[in-house]
Amino acid sequence: MVERASKEAKIGVVGLDDVLGGGLERERVFLLEGSPGTGKTTIAMQFLITGAAAGERVLYITLSETEEELRTGGLSHGWDLEGVTVFELVPPENLLDEDQQQSLLYSSDLELGETIKRILDAFERVRPQRVVLDSLSEIRLLAQSSLRYRRQILSLKHYFAQQKATVLLLDDLTSEATDRTVHSVAHGVIRLEEMAPEYGAERRRLRVLKYRGRGFRGGFHDLAIQQGGVRVFPRLVSAEHRTSFVRDVLPTEATELNALLGGGVERGSSTLILGPSGTGKSLLTLTFLQGAIHRGEKAALFVFDEELGLLFNRALALGIDLRAMVESGSLTVEQVDAAELTPGEFSERVRRTVEEGRARTIVIDSLNGYEAAMPGEHALVLHMHELLQYLNRQGATTFLTVAQHGLVGEMKAPVDVTYLADTVILLRYFEALGRVRRAISVIKKRTGAHEDTIREFRIGGRGIHLGEPLVEFQGVLRGVPTLVGDGAGLLRAEPK
Repeated sequence: MVERASKEAKIGVVGLDDVLGGGLERERVFLLEGSPGTGKTTIAMQFLITGAAAGERVLYITLSETEEELRTGGLSHGWDLEGVTVFELVPPENLLDEDQQQSLLYSSDLELGETIKRILDAFERVRPQRVVLDSLSEIRLLAQSSLRYRRQILSLKHYFAQQKATVLLLDDLTSEATDRTVHSVAHGVIRLEEMAPEYGAERRRLRVLKYRGRGFRGGFHDLAIQQGGVRVFPRLVSAEHRTSFVRDVLPTEATELNALLGGGVERGSSTLILGPSGTGKSLLTLTFLQGAIHRGEKAALFVFDEELGLLFNRALALGIDLRAMVESGSLTVEQVDAAELTPGEFSERVRRTVEEGRARTIVIDSLNGYEAAMPGEHALVLHMHELLQYLNRQGATTFLTVAQHGLVGEMKAPVDVTYLADTVILLRYFEALGRVRRAISVIKKRTGAHEDTIREFRIGGRGIHLGEPLVEFQGVLRGVPTLVGDGAGLLRAEPK
């Protein structure tokens, strides 16, 4: 049965139909442009395969690749292209004759006319509802002038409109960058881009430049070419994901930490844990995560910086069995490779754990690794703003860590995101009585009162343990405190 009830022709690319507000409007001409290797052919094939699966007649007209190349490429994605008619438009045989190549009698007008005639003949034979023309670069070269090229594209557009076909034109942008002839003719324009970072795999993204009479999701959207085709990760807009939930206070399993936090953290809030490397940021987040699972909730842990086996062993030494939590289905743990993952794909993974996995506590360890996946500090702040707003509106409680540069003395974070978080916990090293110690303080909490003291803390086999307020010290947060008492309130060595 042919899919005629729907006003849109679904492309069949995960995420792209959402960006386009439903798909491509039927009986219109659309332009898909991008440099070679950005995924144009793969998207075009998915567009036709989706149509064929719905019972439509579909036609792929290729001027740049052979049919064998197209079908081999389809097999690499697991497609047999059954139902897809491929018309390979090869140059006239006499173009391969050297005598003809040198002849002034052979005109590009004749070649262009012959090419268009063969395209229309192929269309008349198949009478398709969906057509892909790959690529416009060949027609542009044959036309030789912008005026003839524009007239030819307009003629094709009117012809396809009369035949009630939905057409996708591909352009590899190999001509002048200023040539925008088809932009004004096409009903919609989608541009694909590829970026090569200094390290790691290439990054691809797309943007809808134009779509007449239709609302679409603007801006750049990351995409990936995977086994099975292209997948698009629509830009996250937190305002579209509002939910209602009870903003109750969630206590931790450490009484002293609850006192420092003014009772705990509020559901649907974000907590940022700052400190130099080794102060216990990751292990502190695990105490919050363990508490959530003991409450019967599900949680998700995204690890950028540490190998999972090492993290599991370290947590087990503190009495936190992450592996058992994963096996029970209460915890989702994902190792994130910042060099391979785009920010859009990471946001998609987080959304999946919340919407499908029903996770209500999210830990991101750390933002330093997340920053490595971003094109710049400004983009990191914008991505984090949308992601945290989304999680807050879903009722998920989020914990993030940031490693500051340095060990003692003046500290500096790679990017300032403290204003995005609802609660900020600061960890510090300090030296006292011949030992390196750790201090903890809550320097910000939007959702209620908190203790303004600075306390020494220790994370050990018995969990987190806080000492008395460090009232006998000045300059603890600078890492070089001055003792003004006898140090009696300091924690003693933990018994073995």
